[in-house]
Amino acid sequence: MWLALEPDLEVVGEADHSVDVCGLVGSLRPDVVLIGMAMRLRGGFEATADVGALEPKVPVVVLSLHDDLETKAQAWAVGAAAFVSKHEVAPLLVHTIREVAGGTRSLPGTGRP
Repeated sequence: MWLALEPDLEVVGEADHSVDVCGLVGSLRPDVVLIGMAMRLRGGFEATADVGALEPKVPVVVLSLHDDLETKAQAWAVGAAAFVSKHEVAPLLVHTIREVAGGTRSLPGTGRP
């Protein structure tokens, strides 16, 4: 994964299925979780909510092909800390991961870092 090429980021785990995400989060204790909305089995929204229930202090960055307000609102509703469209992936995603890992990004309307 190209994120591993960033000198200040370390990819500690990857999951192909949404059901594997919580197990990895629980055992690896990452600083940030990146979840694609097109995850197999339960889906990205469900995986995002599951991570939030298991580890509420671990920010989840949602990655999606859909860049509409409804998809963003649904991602925030299930607990995403940030949303990045796959159309603007590389530079914005790296910047967003750094922001949420450092606690400098707040969810709109929540006041929650």
